[in-house]
Amino acid sequence: MLDTKRHWFKSLEVLVGKTFSLLPITPNGYTYLSGVFALIGMYYMIMQELALSVVFFFIGAFLDFVDGAVARNRNIPTKVGAYLDTIFDRYVEGMIFFGMLFLPLPKIWLPAYAWIFLAMFGSIVTTYAKAAVKEKDLVNQELKGGILSRGERMVLIFFALILGLIYPDFLYTTYILILIVILTNFTAIQRVWSGVRAIYSHE
Repeated sequence: MLDTKRHWFKSLEVLVGKTFSLLPITPNGYTYLSGVFALIGMYYMIMQELALSVVFFFIGAFLDFVDGAVARNRNIPTKVGAYLDTIFDRYVEGMIFFGMLFLPLPKIWLPAYAWIFLAMFGSIVTTYAKAAVKEKDLVNQELKGGILSRGERMVLIFFALILGLIYPDFLYTTYILILIVILTNFTAIQRVWSGVRAIYSHE
């Protein structure tokens, strides 16, 4: 849903863009830095240093917001930058889910690794449902929306990790992970259905 509500964050984006444009770092440089911080966050999650992991993942996620804000502030958005941003988004999310494999998540109906896989799978299909219709030039308008786009996914993931800091048995973290599984896969179905309807409407 948040991907259709970008105007809500316009004033914040302008402020961030102006502030971080003062530094001698290109928008793509911020994109690369987001990947570096996410990689460090994954390392600390593997080491089960969850507090440090959350800090580094949060910085990485924030820098992912910064790159686009700086590009628009400097009026230098590029296709390469947009492409790299999308690729790094997938890597950052993948690093988080991979790191979660090393957390002592309890078994709830299924082993934790199964929930992690299903969450990652739903995330991938949600993104690919949008990319596929664009790649095959089937519709004129980009597919967006759905109950859990990337913005909401990241909020829930961070919420799950913070709950892990508060409740070290990771029970509530696993419940949030299950919620992510349900909502990501439901969103994937929503986007596939929207894509099918859009294709039929253009035939």
